[in-house]
Amino acid sequence: MQLPSAVGPESITFDPAGYGPYTGVSNGRVLKWRGRNLGWAVFAYNSMSRDKDCIGNVDEMMESKCGRPLGLQFYNKTGNLYIADAYHGLLTVGPKGGQVEVLASEANGVPFRFLNGLDVNQETGDVYFTDSSTHITRREYFMVVLTGDSTGRLLKYNIKTKKLTVLGTGLKYPNGLTMSHDNTHLLISFTSLCQIKKYWIRGPKAGTFEHFADLPGYPDNIKKNHKGEYWVTMSQLKNDDRAAFLPEHHVALRLSQNGKVLEALDGGIMTSISEVLEREDSLFIGSVVNPYVGVFTAKCDCLHGDGIRGELLAFVLALADVKLYSTLQIEHSWAVATQTTLVYILLGIFVFRNHEVA
Repeated sequence: MQLPSAVGPESITFDPAGYGPYTGVSNGRVLKWRGRNLGWAVFAYNSMSRDKDCIGNVDEMMESKCGRPLGLQFYNKTGNLYIADAYHGLLTVGPKGGQVEVLASEANGVPFRFLNGLDVNQETGDVYFTDSSTHITRREYFMVVLTGDSTGRLLKYNIKTKKLTVLGTGLKYPNGLTMSHDNTHLLISFTSLCQIKKYWIRGPKAGTFEHFADLPGYPDNIKKNHKGEYWVTMSQLKNDDRAAFLPEHHVALRLSQNGKVLEALDGGIMTSISEVLEREDSLFIGSVVNPYVGVFTAKCDCLHGDGIRGELLAFVLALADVKLYSTLQIEHSWAVATQTTLVYILLGIFVFRNHEVA
């Protein structure tokens, strides 16, 4: 799904009727996929959408002006879309799209510089989202790890009272998050810690964090599937993991409700993915740098162990105007090979391999 004049479909979602996918991109807009014949269309935009610097923007230096939508999710009861824009704040737009409304641009007097992951509690409508750092912007995300920044926050927006609550402060790079399968807690990726933690929102542990899983790499987004399992992506393996130096290694994991690894998505040193969204028999692949949304569809012949044995169809790689089509047979993992930019390679190798996480 090649993007029109934009890059970085970091997060992906579908609307309550099943249409989409929808994704936020580098020019500050949210796009909607309308099918192969019609392609992408602008669904939501901010007040800077007509600015000459923002039309077709792919320059990270302009994203604080143009906006950079990252996490996004619909509230199914109303059809409203909620968006975590790294710079412009918590946004929303109605079911028909259009110009977004800014719900919050700061919390407790501290402006947002790096809003990141977002999910909606479909029972209550409460919107949960992360502020990865109060000092460092999204464009300099690697510095959050490099400096050991611990100014991240977890927040909740109550759509009924319009009250914004800071649930947690002093966090080390909180990134993607998702509601649990039973809506009792959140699962949050902590990039610097190479961990996923629970945050309980109800029950006797409400308001507390709890360890969920240690990861071999630095996690980005986390999404649950229809079976109550969780896909978490990893931007790079830890530098003390020997697999980090191999031509191929795990770039995403499918976890059980208890944090057990059920399946692995493999990629090479240049692989850049930010999110895996499983929908029916397809995996939708997001990225902060690529100019396309990847789609992988498996025709399952049988279950084999904890993985899937099947045929990987419509394997499409797109870089600029180049497309490669292939069909692969896989067992126990989904094979991935994508292209990325030299900047991302240098950041991944220099920062993540040479920095010891406390």
